[in-house]
Amino acid sequence: MSAVKPVNGLSWDMTAISTAIWTGVLLSDVLASISSGQRFAKWTHVHFEGLDADIEGNCYGASIPISTALDPRKDVLLAFEMNGETIPRDHRYPLRVIVPGTVGARNVKFLHRIVLSSKEGPSFWQQRDYKGFSPNVDYSHDNFWKYADSSILTVKGYAWSGGGRNIIRVGVLTDGGKTGTPAELHESGKRQTYNRAWAWTPWEIDVKIPLGTTKLDIVCKAVDASCNVQPNTIAPIWNMRGILNNAWHRIHVLVAESDEDNGDEDESCA
Repeated sequence: MSAVKPVNGLSWDMTAISTAIWTGVLLSDVLASISSGQRFAKWTHVHFEGLDADIEGNCYGASIPISTALDPRKDVLLAFEMNGETIPRDHRYPLRVIVPGTVGARNVKFLHRIVLSSKEGPSFWQQRDYKGFSPNVDYSHDNFWKYADSSILTVKGYAWSGGGRNIIRVGVLTDGGKTGTPAELHESGKRQTYNRAWAWTPWEIDVKIPLGTTKLDIVCKAVDASCNVQPNTIAPIWNMRGILNNAWHRIHVLVAESDEDNGDEDESCA
């Protein structure tokens, strides 16, 4: 990515990736041995705490939704062997968590404690690190979430992804697809159970219209919990039946000219 635009992160390049045969016990079995699923109804997250700590003594930690931990089909593993041998020190002997299909930062090493909670893990690495941002966000502006005073157009829509995947972000672009701003997801969509988001997620955003604008090419694109992104054009997904079209949605809006005589603000009309 740095070849396109500098990023603020570790230069992993092609490293920090591997695969192995892990042996251990399913976390779902461990939790089931403690009690029936009814006991876990009030908990929504599972915290993992490791023994490795930063220079201030804060132990590494992360969390996953309890629905993932309790589902044997998710294969969340408390691993003690790697490739048929005891986990070596460099891969964090004697015990580590393996959460398939999830960012590696959740695979806590040197595991020493598991906590059930109604909140996400509080650690720095869960709350402030390993976060994905939309392309319009960078470190050059501290106030990128603020909007300047100007004429406003409220844009609303809905997003949905297959397989029950939750919508985590919707970006709205007003220059035909070059730069974008994250929309606000409605609570009704965000409340859907993880990996069981069968309904759409409504979203809304107020878009500023710079003075002198005569037309807007509004584009919306969504990202789901598996970080699947909509294709930007129809060309790669064209098919003779015209189905399964999930490309960026585009709307062209004409903006009325301002009335210089009475000082009225610009207003938009579709």
